[in-house]
This record gives sequence, C-alpha cells and structure tokens, in this order.
Amino acid sequence: MTTENRIVVSSDHAAIALRQAIAAHIASQGWDVVDIGPTTPESTHYPAHGAAAAQRVVSGDCQLGIILCGTGQGIMMAANKVKGIRCGVCSDTFSARMIRMHNDANMLSIGARVVGEGLALDIVDAFLNARFEGGRHATRVEMIDALEG
Repeated sequence: MTTENRIVVSSDHAAIALRQAIAAHIASQGWDVVDIGPTTPESTHYPAHGAAAAQRVVSGDCQLGIILCGTGQGIMMAANKVKGIRCGVCSDTFSARMIRMHNDANMLSIGARVVGEGLALDIVDAFLNARFEGGRHATRVEMIDALEG
C-alpha cells in the first residue's frame, strides 16, 4: 500500500471534536485518514498521542500527520522529539503554508482552544496544498535534520 494521500490524525482529550471535524474534512478531499486519537473525554496525555502519530509518519505508514491538543504546543513538542519529524504549531494559514514550503514540515499541530473549526480547516487546507520549494530551503532543512544527531 502506498502512503501517498495517507495521513494520521491524533489529539488528546481537549481536541477530540476538532480532530474529528478535520478528519472528516480531509477524508472528503480524498485523503486516507488514520485516526488514532481518543474517542472519549477522559483525560489523556498529549505526549503519547503526539509520539504515536509521529511514529506513523517516520515509519512510512503515513505521508503526513495532523495533531491537536489544547494549545497545540505540548503535542508538537512531543512529536518533534521523534527523529525525522518536522512539526509546527499554526494558528494562521500563512504559517501553515510556509512550514511546508520552507521547512518541509511533515506534521501540523493545531490548538483546539486557540482556533475555531472554520479557521482550523483553512489552516489544514493551506498545509496540505503547499509543496516544499527545495533550493536554499533544502540546505536549511538538512541543517535542522543534522541537529538530531
């Protein structure tokens, strides 16, 4: 099976509803969505959810990942600890587009308590529709990757 158009989504308990809305939105665009987030509101730990999604991306099981928690910050920090992940938190479409175009981000993080559903879907679309520009940015991405050791 190809990972092209296969995307993992995950969240903690604070972002279940927004994660499900995003999953439905991207599925309607033809993405094969792998939703590994919780379905009940009991408190969960965002580091575990961020790392699990990141592992799906670096293993090649999924092409990209979208993760969410209350602010998007904690789950992003956890995902970025997984070697090979470049994830950014975005609260606007410009940043979402640029992390793909300039940083070759393979994961996007969103804060469910920061942005509403309409903006979140626009952020997701900006992220998914952007393409890495390469060129001088490839050198910088290589420099980021080299920091992992």
